[in-house]
Amino acid sequence: MIRSGHNPERKNVVILGRSQIVGLPLANILVRKAPGANATVTICHTGTKNIADYAKQADILVAAMGKPEVVTADMVNENVIVIDVGVNRVEAPETKKGYRLVGDVHFESVSQKVRAISPVPGGVGPMTIIMLMKNTVKSAKNLLKIQRDI
Repeated sequence: MIRSGHNPERKNVVILGRSQIVGLPLANILVRKAPGANATVTICHTGTKNIADYAKQADILVAAMGKPEVVTADMVNENVIVIDVGVNRVEAPETKKGYRLVGDVHFESVSQKVRAISPVPGGVGPMTIIMLMKNTVKSAKNLLKIQRDI
């Protein structure tokens, strides 16, 4: 987030989603006492009452609930940075494929209100793929090294 110019340090970060893949690891990274972290983190999930109340308090809002367009404009404040991690298929008979990809945030309405927002598709997804490839190569190199040492 720092590379984008939005340092989470001392910010109120609200993560919508508690998955072991995104929500929990991100929370653990952001609460560390380290440069580019040191944020106050709130994790909400599908069982949280009044999610909008938490979302409205966020300086940075991470949507990772796996539900299409669940975050709407009335749930965010004007100064928030929104990071949409969700990728959901919704029916779109007018398209060639019969579906389109949307995030967990209703992009059209929320983007008109917030300070910054990541799009879906094309936002977090490409970085996820790059990091997955990087970690795969790293893992393969480690495996080859272990096999040579045997």
